[in-house]
Amino acid sequence: GKQKKARKYAVMKRMISLRDQRINEKERAKARVKKKEDPSAIKEREVPQHPSCLFFQYNTQLGPPYHILVDTNFINFSIKAKLDLVQSMMDCLYAKCIPCITDCVMGEIEKLGQKYRVALRIAKDPRFERLPCMHKGTYADDCLVQRVTQHKCYIVATVDKELKRRIRKIPGVPIMYISRHRYNIERMPDDYGAPRF
Repeated sequence: GKQKKARKYAVMKRMISLRDQRINEKERAKARVKKKEDPSAIKEREVPQHPSCLFFQYNTQLGPPYHILVDTNFINFSIKAKLDLVQSMMDCLYAKCIPCITDCVMGEIEKLGQKYRVALRIAKDPRFERLPCMHKGTYADDCLVQRVTQHKCYIVATVDKELKRRIRKIPGVPIMYISRHRYNIERMPDDYGAPRF
């Protein structure tokens, strides 16, 4: 009898190319014509300019009062660890701190629903500075990365590993995180009052 053949995983049907000779002339895709480069033309290359605020790895724009961009999960983890955001930030940096919250982060907290109403109440605190967003969508991670790339005057407060990894690639942006029931900061010059362990 016929042997049952086990279907191979993720096998796709072979598709015919749109440039294939067997397709009608009208429906066939046109072959791309490569433009010849003019050797006399001036080649322009965009090199990203280094921000003037960076002195080696240190950011000279950072100074008290510190503006701290707060992420959604940072507020949630602070509530779990029973930490008062503004007070704990001041204990960490020994200076006045202004927590900033973007529209995207606010939208994310509102979407989380009734379970996170305490986080929403904290985010609507008058001590928090609201930053309006001009871009489309409400993906907070992209919003925060874009903001610290443009303006190097913020510290980013987050517990998200993926966001931390992305921000570490941007020079001169310190990251605040939670460990051992207190706030810590990484990539901050020693003389700015960052705690050493």
